[in-house]
Amino acid sequence: MGVRAPESLQAVPYDRSQVTVGIVHFGVGNFHRSHQAMFIDRLLRLNQAQEWGICGVGVLPSDAGMRDALRSQDLEYTLVERHADGTTPAQRIGSIVEYLFAPEELEQVLERLAAPTTRIVSLTVTEGGYNISDATGAFDTANPSMIKDAENRDSPETVFGIICAGLDRRRRRGLQPFTVMSCDNIQGNGEIARGCFIAFAGMYDANLATWIADNVAFPNSMVDRITPVTTDADRAYVQEAFGTADAWPVISEPFVQWVLEDHFTLGRPAFEEVGVQVVSDVRPYELMKLRLLNASHQAMAYFGMLAGYTYAHEAASDPTIVALLRRYMDDEATETLEPVPGVDIAAYKRELIERFANPFVRDTLLRLSTDASDRIPKFIVPVARERAAKGDESPLVAAVIASWAVFAQRALTGEFVLQDRRTDLVSRAVQRQQADRVGYLRDADWFGELAREPGFADDFAHAFDLISTRDADSALSSLLGPTSDS
Repeated sequence: MGVRAPESLQAVPYDRSQVTVGIVHFGVGNFHRSHQAMFIDRLLRLNQAQEWGICGVGVLPSDAGMRDALRSQDLEYTLVERHADGTTPAQRIGSIVEYLFAPEELEQVLERLAAPTTRIVSLTVTEGGYNISDATGAFDTANPSMIKDAENRDSPETVFGIICAGLDRRRRRGLQPFTVMSCDNIQGNGEIARGCFIAFAGMYDANLATWIADNVAFPNSMVDRITPVTTDADRAYVQEAFGTADAWPVISEPFVQWVLEDHFTLGRPAFEEVGVQVVSDVRPYELMKLRLLNASHQAMAYFGMLAGYTYAHEAASDPTIVALLRRYMDDEATETLEPVPGVDIAAYKRELIERFANPFVRDTLLRLSTDASDRIPKFIVPVARERAAKGDESPLVAAVIASWAVFAQRALTGEFVLQDRRTDLVSRAVQRQQADRVGYLRDADWFGELAREPGFADDFAHAFDLISTRDADSALSSLLGPTSDS
């Protein structure tokens, strides 16, 4: 499409000086800004959320970049939706009205958490940010960072230490606790967060742990919007198309979904007025999203990169990879789902392929592959484990895991980039695979007992051999067999 006139990007239409902080959010990245912050902005445009402005909090040293970018433009930013037909509606988002950088402004963060006006603390700290065992779901109290925070409760450095310190201030001041709202891609994310925060608090104060268990609400949620990493090309595009110099704009797909359990300690914004599905039970929706969308991302990522693709839309336009996605969803994942009220699963699956193939989103396969050691155990392994418990085989799940194993093997030799917080464990798995046909599967935290399931083990070993010795397209075509759509 042609370049838009600068005046097509309108200023924020509400008075931001009248918006007060009601939500403190940890993990202000592109997803949060295209999703939760966008929904609050929608409410502000309806004059319905003046007391629900967002204070973003950065915890990691790398968050200084977001702090600097947002503060340089009064915490506003540009959100651009890239539609498959080339249209690009854009708007300025103004719902973030404060940003604090915990490594340098810890006291301000703690006081913001303790403020009576703070009623929700939300999280997008990634699937791997909850310090839990993939196999047991238990909080890792032996983590040195957690031990350090528990021993230095007045100067915490982690999300758990900081939020628990804020809750402790509220408890000591006789204030009701805020709601802790996880927005990460974890099944039962609210329940997981609840267990983690109670366990951490119990490391140094049993009374605080009990108070959190008895009083803090942890709603479950399902979130969905494909939001790639911002590039310099995106910055240049926003400057050219909209006449706006934005240090960190957000590019996203047009689709957005948020399913949220209606369970809050001190009230909530009127999310249902702006398209959020507020429900009593999130589980069916999150299973659908995790096992169809997120698992398909994993299926697409490794075969796609092994085939030489860079972007998701390239892989999602390859007939053989599309056949893999369809067969995985139809033959293996769908029967592990629960009935999803108001959702046509067949239509949802068709829409997923269309979303993946949007050429204007330009989501990278490398982003989808990041922290696979966290994502694959949560998104796709449960499908195989549930099917194995019923005596059913999962050859396509096995093939996806094998594609990750081959990708990791080649990445460790420098052929690809491996972005995984557990590179050491991935490296060990690759080494085991060299001497054992299912060595990669022998990490029980990742795969449970799948290595001991004869059918799954054979399917994995067969797929690994094919992918290791053939080009990706030929290997995948062979794995799919004569019913392939390719």
